[in-house]
Amino acid sequence: MRRTRFLLVPAAGLAAAAALAACGTGSDDPAADGEINVVTAFYPLTFATEQVGGDHVAVTNLTPAGQEPHDLELAPSDIAAIEEADYVVYLKGFIPELDAAVEEYAADKSLDVLTAVETSEYDYQQAIEEEAHAEDEHADEHAEEAAESATAEEEHSEEDGHEHEEAPEGVDPHVWLDPIRYGQIGTAIGEGLAGLDDANAADYTANAEAFNADLTALDTEFTDALAARTSDAIVTSHAAFGYLADRYDLTQIAISGLSPDQEPDSQHMGEVAAYVEANGITTIFFETLVSPDIADTLAAETGAQTAVLNPLEGLTQEQADAGADYFTVMRENLATLQTALGAA
Repeated sequence: MRRTRFLLVPAAGLAAAAALAACGTGSDDPAADGEINVVTAFYPLTFATEQVGGDHVAVTNLTPAGQEPHDLELAPSDIAAIEEADYVVYLKGFIPELDAAVEEYAADKSLDVLTAVETSEYDYQQAIEEEAHAEDEHADEHAEEAAESATAEEEHSEEDGHEHEEAPEGVDPHVWLDPIRYGQIGTAIGEGLAGLDDANAADYTANAEAFNADLTALDTEFTDALAARTSDAIVTSHAAFGYLADRYDLTQIAISGLSPDQEPDSQHMGEVAAYVEANGITTIFFETLVSPDIADTLAAETGAQTAVLNPLEGLTQEQADAGADYFTVMRENLATLQTALGAA
């Protein structure tokens, strides 16, 4: 369990930081020094803010390149940055430490991007159960055998006094993987910046519109490129691709839950393996910022191969150095999906 480190910051230190910030601007106007200081939670929010804010903003990303944002622990300097910021862009529920810090120090100057889009919940058992019910009896033979085996194992476990724990569920936070929802986030960021900096409001509006146009073009690319696919199912290491799957009529079967830290139990692993074999799935997707061990294990058991499908929670240092961004990585994802789903 991660410790809430920001609670250890001395009050005097925060007061000094606030005083320094006030001296630096000399005005209640956030744009008085020529640019708005924005703190963002992790890469996709950073990128959207940079695209919409342009030259009028200075953006600080709390999550370093190469780090999984779920694992972020706030340092005292991060708390000072949040308190000094003119605006904070975050996603409530994604980094609990940050939620608490925003509530304490930036409640009146922050944007929770989930408020800008329609969200959905994800139960990482539900998709596979729905698919199992929809399959033909012959195609479902392996899955039924696995379910019978799992039921017997569960009954044995309950006899020993250990009931099977329900799969966790909740609001899926990975909204940026749907280009249309991501554009809505860009619009909300522009509106927030315009509210702080009326003199440049037209620029924020124009930048948000351009950002949305690029994302609409990307959405069209995905739709056209996947139109001739021969399969709809993507088996992923964790449930990060629900919104992408919903946008392009795919079915996501996730090994782990909404957080990559959620370890699948043996029953669920067996169900996913049975699904892979029964449906002729050729590719198990893993991601760049977490261990591929679970995906590798499932691939070895089922004879499938593995490939990277990037949830874009962050860039690696190598990607950052090479100039990669949201659009280049999403197009890499598209090429990978085309190959895996028979659309190449």
